[in-house]
Amino acid sequence: MYAIDTEVVIPKYPLAPDLATGNKMFSIVKADGTVNLIRSDFLVPHRKDYYFWAFVKEGSSRHWIDTKPYQLSNNSFHFSTPHQVHLKEEAKPVKGIIVAFTADFLALEENSLLRQLPIIQNPNNEHELILTDADVVFIEDIMEKVYQENRSGGNWRDSMLMGYMRILFIYLSRLYTQQFLKDGLDSDRLLLKKYLAKIEVSYTNLHEVAAYADMLNMSAGHLSEVVKTQSGKPAIAHIHERIILEAKRLLFHTNNSIKEIAFNLGFEDASYFNRFFKRIVEQTPATYRTNIREMYH
Repeated sequence: MYAIDTEVVIPKYPLAPDLATGNKMFSIVKADGTVNLIRSDFLVPHRKDYYFWAFVKEGSSRHWIDTKPYQLSNNSFHFSTPHQVHLKEEAKPVKGIIVAFTADFLALEENSLLRQLPIIQNPNNEHELILTDADVVFIEDIMEKVYQENRSGGNWRDSMLMGYMRILFIYLSRLYTQQFLKDGLDSDRLLLKKYLAKIEVSYTNLHEVAAYADMLNMSAGHLSEVVKTQSGKPAIAHIHERIILEAKRLLFHTNNSIKEIAFNLGFEDASYFNRFFKRIVEQTPATYRTNIREMYH
């Protein structure tokens, strides 16, 4: 149970400098079971402008990513990508290791290949990996190595740190592929990923497949055919789903008016946005807002 944020804009938080090094692109900390009630993001919808990973050794608190609740459990791994809406609903102790890093960290030359891995691309919009006992041992060990190396100050620390991080990225991507992906990453699959990435950047102002086809230097027909084959859904459906996802976030987490939400999502006519939303969700935006809040409050 929590109070809906009345701010028009959901706050977005940058990565705090790493406690050990002051690094503003990468941070790793241990959660020791202390409950911190002072954090300004507790019970307040917010966005993180960085990637957030958490290996939970012990924990049972409840949190949200977008409109989906997650219950933490012992020996689990949770992850999110920048700009998703987070909310901490319960103040319960958590023990584990938390890694956070920015897009600038991934843009470093030596890390360029990491950006293409499934755990970063997250094509299925997942946020939790199921871990076997062997996975727990491996992940806890490698994250402990990252933590210790980050604090060591020894010779070639950054090189050692990145060596461990690459191993972690690849291991988690293997788990992601096993649990969420069935197909290999051929050229058509890569095109789908590029298309989804373009949508993520431009969905608030580009609502037509042809606009994305132009950005990808191909015909709308070819793009539509590949996207439908690879995903099982029409290309336009991916644009609509991304718009709807953001609309649901704003309807659930803010008190913005329907007109304001429509404008923020690139609709000049609020009545058209209402018809668009109802056609896909089978409820008007106002009805969805009422029903979702009654369900979870």
